[in-house]
Amino acid sequence: MLEFIEWLKVVFLGIVEGITEWLPISSTGHMLLVDEFIKLNVSDAFKEMFFVVIQLGAILAVVVIFWNKMWPFQMPKESQSIIKKDRFSLWFKVVVSCIPGAVVTLLFDDYVEAHFHTPVVIAIALIFYGIAFIIIENKNKNKVARINTLEEISYKDAFLIGVFQVLSIVPGTSRSGSTIIGGLLMGISRVAIAEFTFFMAVPVMFGLSAIKIIKFGFNFTHTELAILIWGMVIAFTVSIIVIKFLMSYIKKHDFKIFGWYRIILGIVVLAYFL
Repeated sequence: MLEFIEWLKVVFLGIVEGITEWLPISSTGHMLLVDEFIKLNVSDAFKEMFFVVIQLGAILAVVVIFWNKMWPFQMPKESQSIIKKDRFSLWFKVVVSCIPGAVVTLLFDDYVEAHFHTPVVIAIALIFYGIAFIIIENKNKNKVARINTLEEISYKDAFLIGVFQVLSIVPGTSRSGSTIIGGLLMGISRVAIAEFTFFMAVPVMFGLSAIKIIKFGFNFTHTELAILIWGMVIAFTVSIIVIKFLMSYIKKHDFKIFGWYRIILGIVVLAYFL
């Protein structure tokens, strides 16, 4: 039986995941930093898997919110499925964008986990990309976006966005942060690149979660399974709120506030651990 304090830890981790998965501030970085102070009473192998698989709850929030944009079929009155070609095209672009990250993750994920999952690396990444956000947003202040909708993103654009996502293998970078930075540099509007980033997260996180679960094995204890499900439920609920907030926020504001947050948090982490 899991103690009450352990349940509270799972709730807190679920909240952190739900908030940081979608804001460009690094969910993995925050989860690893939180783990320095709030340690779940579980095995290291389960914790490593939990920190990835809990993100499935956050991903399901994207599926729920963007279902009408994601599902490539519609049912007319004649009860015959009609394929929406533009949505199939969008998913093909998402697949193309995931190729660079999939290759790099399969080749270097274990090495990165062994050597880069440290508070100092996370802090440096937080600061570096925080500065990048501020510089890029200042540079783009008076520029008109080249691409304003998901449909305008080409296969070449999708692949280049995927190349930027490779940067997120280093904790503290942020999967959404790296793709958003790439999109802004490429002239894609904030709303369009944010939505494309959400779409990219679906196959990426399902793939990573499958790898982690297979690596861990399916021999969960009842307690471990309860922790996993409860963490995913909390992450899902919080993600619904955060995604809606972010999409509303970036229609009127830029990403600089997240850049400043990253810099401040990175400095605090460096000061504490050094």
